[in-house]
Amino acid sequence: MTDHYEDAEENRRRVLSNRQVLGFVASYWRRQPWLLAGTVGLTLLAIGFDLAMPWAAGRLVEAVVAGPANPDPAWAAWALFVGVYFAFSVIRNTAMRFLIPMSANNMKAMTDDAFRRVQSFSADWHADTFAGATVRRLSRAMWGYDTVTDATVIWFGPAFLVLGGLCVMMLLRWPVVGLFAAVVVVAYVASNIFLTGLYARPANQKSVALDSRIGGALADSISSNATVKAFGAEAREEARIGAVTETWRRATIRSWSRFTDLWLFHNLLLVALQAGLTGLLVREWTQGRAGAGDIAFAITSFMLMTGYLRNIGENIRMAQRGMDDIEDVARYLQTDPQVLDNPKARPFRRDLGEIAFDRVTFRYKSADQDLYRDFSLVIAPGERVALVGPTGSGKSTFVKLVQRLYDVQGGRILIDGQDVSQVAQASLRQAIAVVPQDPALFHRTIAENIAYARPDATQAEIELAAKRARAHDFIARLPKGYDTLVGERGVKLSGGERQRVAIARAFLADAPILVLDEATSSLDVETERQVQQAMEELMAGRTTIVIAHRLSTIRGADRILVFENGRIVEEGRHADLVKRGGAYARLHAVTEGMI
Repeated sequence: MTDHYEDAEENRRRVLSNRQVLGFVASYWRRQPWLLAGTVGLTLLAIGFDLAMPWAAGRLVEAVVAGPANPDPAWAAWALFVGVYFAFSVIRNTAMRFLIPMSANNMKAMTDDAFRRVQSFSADWHADTFAGATVRRLSRAMWGYDTVTDATVIWFGPAFLVLGGLCVMMLLRWPVVGLFAAVVVVAYVASNIFLTGLYARPANQKSVALDSRIGGALADSISSNATVKAFGAEAREEARIGAVTETWRRATIRSWSRFTDLWLFHNLLLVALQAGLTGLLVREWTQGRAGAGDIAFAITSFMLMTGYLRNIGENIRMAQRGMDDIEDVARYLQTDPQVLDNPKARPFRRDLGEIAFDRVTFRYKSADQDLYRDFSLVIAPGERVALVGPTGSGKSTFVKLVQRLYDVQGGRILIDGQDVSQVAQASLRQAIAVVPQDPALFHRTIAENIAYARPDATQAEIELAAKRARAHDFIARLPKGYDTLVGERGVKLSGGERQRVAIARAFLADAPILVLDEATSSLDVETERQVQQAMEELMAGRTTIVIAHRLSTIRGADRILVFENGRIVEEGRHADLVKRGGAYARLHAVTEGMI
C-alpha cells in the first residue's frame, strides 16, 4: 500500500542539533527572569542541604556508636539529620512554586508563537502539510518544553552540583575513593549524553515523525468520514490507518528498546559504583583510616549519588525525547513566512476598489513555466467582472494574487493605487469579501460564523445580514436558532445552507471588493433566484469579481474575461462574446448543452 502521509514539509525538514533546540528553549526561560532566578536560587540553596545529608548521617552514627551513657549528642545529631532533610524538602518545594508559573507561562507562549507562525505561512505551505500532523507537532512541543525544562533546571544542574560536591568531599578525605567516584560519575554522564545522541536519538526522531504522520492520517480519514461512508470504505480506511500505526509501532519498539539498552548499561555502572565505593571505604576501615561514621557517610553518599545518577540517566533520555518533540516547532519559529509584510507596511486604505495588474509575472513554485507573464489589466471601481476559462487557466490565481496569498515575481498589483506588497496583509484581506464555492465553516455557532467578518457586530446586524442572504428563515427553524453549532466545517448544514451563511458573512463584511466563486452553485432553483436578488443588492457599489463555471450566472456582468494559459484571449459582454463565435461562444455552447 502506498504511503501518502509523508507530507512535503516532512520531506524537506532540516534536523536541528540538541544545542540549537536547547537554545530555543532557553530563549523562553529568559522571558521570565525573576521566576527563573527564584527557581535556580532556591534550588541551589536546597542543594546545599542535600550535600549535608551524608555528613549529618555520619554525625548521627558516630554519636550512636559512642553509647547510650550520654544520649544528648545523639539526640542533637538526630535533630540535625532530620532538620537538614526537612530544610531540603521545604526549599525544594518552594523552588517548584516558581517553576510552575514559569513553565505554564512559557508553554502558553510557545504554543501561541508557533500557532501565529504557522498561520503566517503561505497557502502553498498549508496545502503541502497535513493539518492533523501540524496540530500534533504543536501539542507535542508544549509538553516537550515541560520535559526539557524539568530535566534541565530541576535535575541536571542540581545533580551535577551534588555529584561534584560529593566527589570533592571524598577526594579531600580519601583521594582514591574520591577519584574512583569521580571517574564513574563522569563515565556515567558522558556515556549517557553520547550514546543517547548517537544510538537512541535517530530511532526516536523517526518514531516522533511517524507519530506526526498518524495525526495527519487520522485527521485526513476522520474529516472525510462522509466520503468514507458514501463508498462503504470503512474497512479500507481501517487498513490504511493500520498500516501507518504498524510502521509507527515497529519504529517505536526500536526506539524504546534502544533506550532500554542504555538503561541496562548504566545500571551496571551503578553496580560498579556501589561495589567500588563501599569496598574502598571498608578497605580504609580495615587500615584504620575510616570509622563507623565514615562508613555511614559512604553508604549515604552512594544512595544519594545513585538517586541523582539514575535521575540524570532518565532525564537525559526524557530530555532527548522532549527536544525531539520541540524540534519541529523550533524549526517553524526559525522559518520566515513565505509571504512577508514589508517592515514599513501600512494599513490598507479602503476606497473605491480599483484593481490594476501592472505587467505582472507569476509562477507557482512547482511549475515549469510562468502562468502570467507581463500580465496587465485594470478593473474599474464598482465594475462587475466575470472570469471564465478552463481549469488551470489562471482564474483562481487572479483572485489569490489580489488577496496577496502569493507574491509575484515581476510587476506589481495595485488596489486604489496601493501596491499590495507594501500594505499589511491582514488589512488588505479584510477589504476583500470572498464567498467560495464550497465554504468551510468553523465548529461554532451560526451567529459566530456570520460575525467572523466583523466580530463587533450586534445581534441585530447579524440577523439583518442573514435576512439579506435569505438565511434567516432556515436559521429561525433550528431548535437553537443563531446559537446552533454547525459542526466541523459546517457538516450539520446542507451545502446551500452553508453557502447562505457565507453570503451573510460577506454582507456583514461590507468590503469594497467582493469575490464570488460560483456562490450559488449549491442552491436549488428557487433559493438561487432569491439569493441572486440578494447578491444584486450586495454587489451594488462594489467592485465584484465572479469566477464563473456556469455561464448562465454571469449574463449581467459589465465585462467577461476569458482566460487561457494565464492570458486573456477575449473580453466583452455576454451577448457580444456569444456573437463573436470565439472561445467564449464555445464554452457557452458546451455549458448550455449540459443544462
